Amino acid sequence: MAKAKQTQNIYYGTGKRKASIAKVRLTTGSGKITVNGRDVHEYLPYETLIMNLSQPLEVTNTKDMFDVDVDVTGGGFSGQTGAIRLGITKALLEYDSTTPAESENSFRRILKANGFITRDSRIKERKKPGLKKARRAPQFSKR
Repeated sequence: MAKAKQTQNIYYGTGKRKASIAKVRLTTGSGKITVNGRDVHEYLPYETLIMNLSQPLEVTNTKDMFDVDVDVTGGGFSGQTGAIRLGITKALLEYDSTTPAESENSFRRILKANGFITRDSRIKERKKPGLKKARRAPQFSKR
């Protein structure tokens, strides 16, 4: 008789920021964060970015409860960090969907109070004809 596999709960969340898209998987574990198959400290160059993306886990006191596995594409480090943070938030909300939203300890209430649920919709403005960038006009010369 083959051993029965122990089913592990996996919670998914997708986050977007600027030109970045992050697909996040939360699994029960010890708090290890992996981005594109590499450790988060190896992938991101600045400690502030790592602190930023792990804020939803710290606020909800689940930092050592979940392993986070992320696939992120597009954009730069800052946009990717914001996308990962939103993805983690959505995955935490999926995990906590069993608790009523009005509950005192509900993740939704905590995350909303800290402003993690709202997507930052600011993206790069398109370039206009006759200008060098979106708003930068060529230098004016009187003669």
